[in-house]
Order: sequence, then structure tokens, then C-alpha cells
Amino acid sequence: MAPGAFAATDQALKPPAMRVDLFDFDLPPERIALRPAAPRDSARMLVVAGDDLADRIVRDLPEMLRPGDLLVFNDTRVIPAQLDGVRGEAKIGVTLHKREGLRQWRAFVRNARRLRPGDRIDFAAGVTATVIDKDDDGVSIAFLGEEPAEALIERAGRMPLPPYIAARRTPDAADARDYQTMFAAEKGAVAAPTAALHFTPELIAALDARGIARETLTLHVGAGTFLPVKAADTADHRMHAEWGRIDPATAARLNAHRAAGGRIIAVGTTSLRLLESAAGEDGTIHPFEGDTAIFITPGYRFRAIDGLMTNFHLPRSTLFMLVSALMGLERMQGSYAHAIAQGYRFYSYGDSSLLLP
Repeated sequence: MAPGAFAATDQALKPPAMRVDLFDFDLPPERIALRPAAPRDSARMLVVAGDDLADRIVRDLPEMLRPGDLLVFNDTRVIPAQLDGVRGEAKIGVTLHKREGLRQWRAFVRNARRLRPGDRIDFAAGVTATVIDKDDDGVSIAFLGEEPAEALIERAGRMPLPPYIAARRTPDAADARDYQTMFAAEKGAVAAPTAALHFTPELIAALDARGIARETLTLHVGAGTFLPVKAADTADHRMHAEWGRIDPATAARLNAHRAAGGRIIAVGTTSLRLLESAAGEDGTIHPFEGDTAIFITPGYRFRAIDGLMTNFHLPRSTLFMLVSALMGLERMQGSYAHAIAQGYRFYSYGDSSLLLP
């Protein structure tokens, strides 16, 4: 953690445990989007404001917000974090999910049972790594050689599309563009902050003209964020940590904006989670640099944000629990039922929602 940085206890007052099956729902497979809308801001947007629902498109966002609102974006950039390798005769599939050092990454590994500390994995393009250790968070590997690890990953890896897309079609060159937001700058994510995929320069210009401000922070999204919860009770689920940063100047501007009466709208659950991790009990957003494993479920008291723009999430996922905490479980169950009935497209390449409690 950087000097002077603030790390909130991820939940000072832990919400009550809940049964995970309360967050389940049936989603027809044809509702899963395999490609993004074109242009990006033509995607549909379900506006949930209190008890009201409105079917809009993302391009309508400026008129759905007030002059003086502030949008917070995540400027993380997705790296080609999926690598296919071999150890001897065994095929090894690697998905990087959290950096641990200059050359070392924690990874989810297919065929991990075939690996032991000290083993070497050979990837494409002459890239190699050695196994450091294994635990419940996956396998730790270190890339070998003199080149920066970033260069090796770029050479040997491919874009890490979510499994619910990759299982239904082969990732291609278009995904290298489509699965990156217009704000992407800081390399390190292994999944996109997908709420911001809908933004275009034209939409940003319209938001500027409306008097809506924006700020950026960095949270390197890990693959674990999007995994369904396998425990029967929320108390038994453990989140994977992700690294994030809010610099002092950004924190000061956010606090000044709120003190002047402006609303803070997080664009994406990743922005929201980092803002809440950095917020004190009084709602002050502190500078932050380090890991967060915040797990937001109904009963959580939001301190940093006044609304959220986000895509539609997996059943039984921590992200559906998060939106249920913000808006109420029954309201989100009804909103998702409406979205399914009206043909909204779900998940990373799908449509959007604007949640204003």
C-alpha cells in the first residue's frame, strides 16, 4: 500500500448472511449477447429509478442524468491473459487473474493437477514460465527470460473472453477491439469493465454539453469477480482480491463534488467496488492503493455512490447480489424479469441498466 493511502475494512458492518439460491433466476441462452451493439451507444438501457422502469437506449443517458452529476469510469486495460501451453505431454490452459510481482502472476489453470512447484510450462512464441506454488486461489507462475513479462504476455496470450461467450464462438480479431473500453489506459485487467463498453466519443460530447462531469480510477478486474457463487450461503463465499488505485487528487475532486450537492454515479460494478472500498464511514472517499476483496450483499450501507450504470449479470453471481443490495432484491428480480421478457441482451457484450435508488 502506498504511503498515505487508505484501505477501508471491506465491510465495517457485515450484512446478514443470505441463501445464495435467492439470487437465482432462469435466463434463456438466446439472451446471452455474443457480439456488442454497433454503434456501442445504440445498446438498450433499462432505467430503474425507484419503483419505475423505463426502456431507453444508452444514447439517452445524458437526459436520464442531471446537470452536475458525475460519472466515474475504470481506466483499466485488458491484457491478453489467456495462454495455452504444455508441460511434457500435458496440455495446460492458463488464465492470469492477479499480478503478484514484476514477473509473477496468480492464474486459474486447466489441468492444474498435472503441475508441481518447479515445473516448466511452454507457451506459444517461445514464452516459458515456471510454477512457484499452488493454493485455493490458483497456481502462481513466473515468466522466464529477460524481456518484460508484459511483452511476453502480449506475444503468447489472447483476449480473455468470458466463458459464456468463448464456449459459444471462437474469439477473433474483432474482440481485441470490442472487449476494450474507450477509457482503457492502465494495463492489468483480465476482464473488461463492461459497463463502459457502451461509451463513444459522441456520447461523451453529449454528456459534456449536458454538464455531466467524469473522473477515472483504476481497478484491475480479475476473472474471479464474475464467477457464480458455489456456496449455499453468502457467508461462506470468499472473494478474489483485485488491485485498485484512487489517487489523492481524484479523491479530493470526488469529495468536493459531493460536498457541492452533486451525485456520484459509478459506471460499472468495478468502479463502485473500489469507491466503496475507499470510503470512510462518513462517506469521505480517501486515496486508495492496494487490494480489495469487498463483497456487497443486501444489507450493505452504500457510502460513496448515488447510482450505478451496469450490464445484466449472471444468476447467483456476486454482481447480481451487489445490484440487489443497491436497489432491493425484489426490485431487481422484477427488473431482470422485465428485461428477459423484453428481449434485453445479457452479460459482457449485452445491454445496459441505469440504477438510481
